[in-house]
Amino acid sequence: MIVREPVPRAKPRSAVQRLGQATLGSVGEIGRAAMICVGAVAAMRHAFGKRSRGEIVRQLWQCALKSIPVVSVVAFFIGMILALQIGIELRVYNQESLTGSAVMASMLREMGPFMAGLVLAASVGAAMAAQVGTMMVNEEIAALEIMDIDPLRFLVMPRMVAMALTVPMMSFYTCALGVLGGAVVSHTQLAVPWATYFQNAMDFASMKALWVGLFKAFVFGFVIVTVSCYEGFRTSQGAVGVGRATRQSVVTNFLLILIVGYFVTRLFY
Repeated sequence: MIVREPVPRAKPRSAVQRLGQATLGSVGEIGRAAMICVGAVAAMRHAFGKRSRGEIVRQLWQCALKSIPVVSVVAFFIGMILALQIGIELRVYNQESLTGSAVMASMLREMGPFMAGLVLAASVGAAMAAQVGTMMVNEEIAALEIMDIDPLRFLVMPRMVAMALTVPMMSFYTCALGVLGGAVVSHTQLAVPWATYFQNAMDFASMKALWVGLFKAFVFGFVIVTVSCYEGFRTSQGAVGVGRATRQSVVTNFLLILIVGYFVTRLFY
């Protein structure tokens, strides 16, 4: 059940009881978020149904196409910043021609997935939390359950499928545009020929880095939807609660993207 009554708890009489209640509450909320994710993944067997296909396509439009402008600006300038900072240091050793290699390695392994995940968490994830939170305070989620419609299948699963496809695509797009932005800076400010920059960049574009980056982005998609929908489902207190859930979803997504990204990199490297 998504909709639930609050669990009454005795008022803690000491710091130890307060700590224990906080710990148990945190563990319970983590378990609830995990069950939301597991339930949505289990509902993916219905993803090819007629109604689900239409909702997934609509979510892809919201997640991917509407995010392209902001992702493009962020990716291009991230590449420019990386090229400028790395190129300045390499110029000390007369190795500025290797700027393309450094930018490519950085974008594929870390910056591409991270920046795509952060941008989508801040835009799409916040919108998901606000939408689900609004439905929660308006008792629309309760109405779905009364009509025996699974909210995880109806609301969470299409968003999770769309996001699991969108974040890797945006990650690859971010990498490509970031490398292009780095090429502009390298040519105009570091006097690196276009051919030299792109040749060094392609020499450093390993398949392992590409697949690890795409896998990392794929995991970020699950994290963003799970956290955003979880915060939406626990919304209360009307408009104030919706605003709180939206803010909390962005903060939690940012933290988890950084933490999960580190451990995925550590696993493969």
